[in-house]
Amino acid sequence: MNQGSTLFAQLLAHGSRGALDRCIQRYRGNHRVRTFTCRDQFLVMAFAQLTYRESLRDIEACLGVIPDRLYHMGIRGSVTRSTLADANERRDWRIYADYAQVLMAEARRLYAGEALALDLDQTVYCLDSSTIELCLGLFPWARFQKDAAGVKLHTLLDLRGSIPAYVRITGGSFSDKHVLDELAPEPGSIYVFDRGYLDFKSLLRLEHAKAIFVTRARHNLRTRRLYSHAVDRTTGLVYDQTIRLTVQATAAKYPINLRRVKFRDPETGKVYVFLTNDFELPALTIARLYKARWKIELFFKWIKQHLRIKAFYGRSPNAVQTQIWIAISVYLLVAIARKRLDSKLELYTLLQILSVTLFEKTSLEQAFSAPDYTIPVRPAPNQLQLFDL
Repeated sequence: MNQGSTLFAQLLAHGSRGALDRCIQRYRGNHRVRTFTCRDQFLVMAFAQLTYRESLRDIEACLGVIPDRLYHMGIRGSVTRSTLADANERRDWRIYADYAQVLMAEARRLYAGEALALDLDQTVYCLDSSTIELCLGLFPWARFQKDAAGVKLHTLLDLRGSIPAYVRITGGSFSDKHVLDELAPEPGSIYVFDRGYLDFKSLLRLEHAKAIFVTRARHNLRTRRLYSHAVDRTTGLVYDQTIRLTVQATAAKYPINLRRVKFRDPETGKVYVFLTNDFELPALTIARLYKARWKIELFFKWIKQHLRIKAFYGRSPNAVQTQIWIAISVYLLVAIARKRLDSKLELYTLLQILSVTLFEKTSLEQAFSAPDYTIPVRPAPNQLQLFDL
């Protein structure tokens, strides 16, 4: 058994300490801070994510009974709910957003060789957003409808490994199509997104960057068919056409040819009409690329179920952003460790293992390679499960 570092310390070691320090210095995070530093804040919030803590009081109570172990976590400051609340309120959330970007780049590098379900050499990205609902009475600044509050999590997901390549958090009323303009398109890469991002000026920008897009057409789209190409109707394909936009306003934004593919799902009978600027890929591959969007839906569902981004420890915009970015960082740290240790276990299983063995002094590789591990019942929110069961 490893008599040195805890599993928590070993996991955090997979993230660059120097990178976090540079992010802290960039925004002067520790300016006039005496005891509870930004690193302490990150470690405590990561602990809360990994052990499913429900509140600041819960965090304080759990860490308060193990003061001798805080040193092994790397925490040097005293952990009280008032101190943590103040840190979440005042420490610039961009510190943790920038650190998450560093982890995204490392995770994408590690998962670059992952196989895709489709036989493609290009990088395939899915772009979508998901609303994190908030209580209007507690978060009045997040109102986006008369009786609703929330923030949007915009994500560009690299399908090789389901690793986010871009994340932005906005108000709930922020239009999705504006996010497309913020991306730096990669030549040759494929971008898949739904009709909410359909803006022909943005699509022309992708075309000029030599990137490929696949999206769905709106029902009222006015076009002129130029060519029809043969399709195998037994696969569900209805037609494969080269088209041109006919309405003057839209044609001015996208004055070149488009490809339109109509597909009927053999299982559900539902009909889809896709638009793309690629004229080389098989028509069925275009349909399958759009179907691959389900991975980003699973990503949103996964992080909402298994990370603490639905119940928040603070009520200010800064506290909400801080918690979401640290949750994303924890997801990436586990993904990085999983790949480096060549673990075959699912991320959910690894999080469950960590939640009950966080302070065990055993090898992280051994913990991540348990062949006969079975998912335990999640501990009650107010029950600290950190030691041998």
